[in-house]
Amino acid sequence: MPVISVRSRTDRALTVLTAAAALAVLPQTAWAARGGSGGSTEGTATPSGGSGGDSIYASVVTYDESKNGSGGKGAGPVAPAGDWTPPACWYEPKWSPEEFEEEFRKSWDIPHFSGAGEAYRMSQDHYINGEPYDDFNKEKSGEGMWWEAVRDPAREEALDPAAFACDEATFWVDNGETPEVENAITPDILAQLAYSRLKVPGTKVALAPEVATKVNLPTWAWLDKATFKEVAVTASLDAGGLNIQATTTAKPVSLKLEPGTKDATTFPASGECAINADGSIGEPYAKGKADEEPSCGLTYLRSSGGKTFPLQATVTWEIAWTGSGGTGGDLPDGTFGAEQAVTVEEIQSVNR
Repeated sequence: MPVISVRSRTDRALTVLTAAAALAVLPQTAWAARGGSGGSTEGTATPSGGSGGDSIYASVVTYDESKNGSGGKGAGPVAPAGDWTPPACWYEPKWSPEEFEEEFRKSWDIPHFSGAGEAYRMSQDHYINGEPYDDFNKEKSGEGMWWEAVRDPAREEALDPAAFACDEATFWVDNGETPEVENAITPDILAQLAYSRLKVPGTKVALAPEVATKVNLPTWAWLDKATFKEVAVTASLDAGGLNIQATTTAKPVSLKLEPGTKDATTFPASGECAINADGSIGEPYAKGKADEEPSCGLTYLRSSGGKTFPLQATVTWEIAWTGSGGTGGDLPDGTFGAEQAVTVEEIQSVNR
């Protein structure tokens, strides 16, 4: 079959595919030509999606981020442990027969690409002429929906191959049924999508001494309990006879300190400070504890020589989810950290 290069109104090449594969993108090409819409507003239930006229995506999934972390300085998304990542693409119910017909026909308003005639003929056979669908399945209007692939906009923009793995052509599903295709939307998939939106506070730890510590002097480190608390995002979908949701929750469980030099010891020796019962990590220094070892902290064994050591503080977040129909489970832990400069000085003594 011939190779076809599909271009939007902006004349940017979207993809190169065979005429058969063109079935999967014809309705989406119209969306790309007009520009997608959507986004996320913190604290509200909003549809997913993104901005950018050349992106081929639009999702009916909504997100409630009212219990998500704040967007304060240093805040950011958790990084999943290992090589696991949330789905870069998935399938969801999107069009009624009438809506799908409208999008399908609009796709031919854009300038035709080489080989468009063959692709259009194949698409007409597939969706209109009964091979296998007849007249966009309008006789089943109200009994089901057309399902379509959706891509994570950030990973599509980064040309992540996983974002282009969902290559099934738009297909029909009766209301209440789940198609037997990988990454068809389920509470589990929703939970993973919610994971990708989790936002946690920055990890700049409080230190004592605060300005500059001394060689061989224990430095206390801690994080406030008011800042490090559970965060959660709920993802929902109500379309095509499906009304499902999943809430993904991240709970801080430990802080890891990496001094930025081998000439240092940590408390505890592993550098892993467990979270306290009240949600705090470590213990603030108080007067009279100079001769005590901190429950969370470190001791530098040499000075930073007029420079600084890059102290890395990383919080591990335990992540789990609950969803529709009693579903739920654990997801990979996430981590989020930050680097802060620590000045270490020699202790000066005066001989008389």
